[in-house]
Amino acid sequence: MDGCVSESVLPASSDRDATGGSGWIPGLRVCVSPHADARPDPVEVSLVVLHHISLPPGRFSGDAVESLFMGRLDCGAHPSFAALAGLRVSAHFFLRRRGTLIQFVDVHRRAWHAGQSAFLGRTACNDFSVGIELEGDGRHDFTRAQYQRLAVLIRALRDRLPLRHICGHSDIAPGRKTDPGPRFDWPRALAPLADLGLEAPFAR
Repeated sequence: MDGCVSESVLPASSDRDATGGSGWIPGLRVCVSPHADARPDPVEVSLVVLHHISLPPGRFSGDAVESLFMGRLDCGAHPSFAALAGLRVSAHFFLRRRGTLIQFVDVHRRAWHAGQSAFLGRTACNDFSVGIELEGDGRHDFTRAQYQRLAVLIRALRDRLPLRHICGHSDIAPGRKTDPGPRFDWPRALAPLADLGLEAPFAR
């Protein structure tokens, strides 16, 4: 067993929003990451942070990213994994090249995706953001399926959270991070979300 389930079999104690709605998006594969904790109370989850990841770098197959977020990555399986030994990291969602979505953390909980970060003068972005990792490496274009599924996901999140802003990891950790990188098409990603009124102050 890989520890992954469907949303329908999550425990009844899963976090709920003010209307009683679940922090798990229906219909997705769910792998409950241990790399998460409670958000500060009170806090409004107002920011979406986009990342990219591939393990090993440039490889868009296998389950290494899932294993990393679940704390089960064999760091001896590839030379590039050595630097990841002991790393405790997660994201709320992982969006694969073909549009498959996996959820790792209830959106009402804090995933450990941003690290040291600041957005418009506010630090500790993990406290008030949702982290979405897109399968990519900064050198290849993202796929049509990813842009389409990303728009659907953000709409579903907006139904549950008071989202106001969207940005890249590089925007909240400049000089330390470069993702989602120059191959991410911000106008293409934002166009189907125009009616939501999300602000993207760093979009290029």
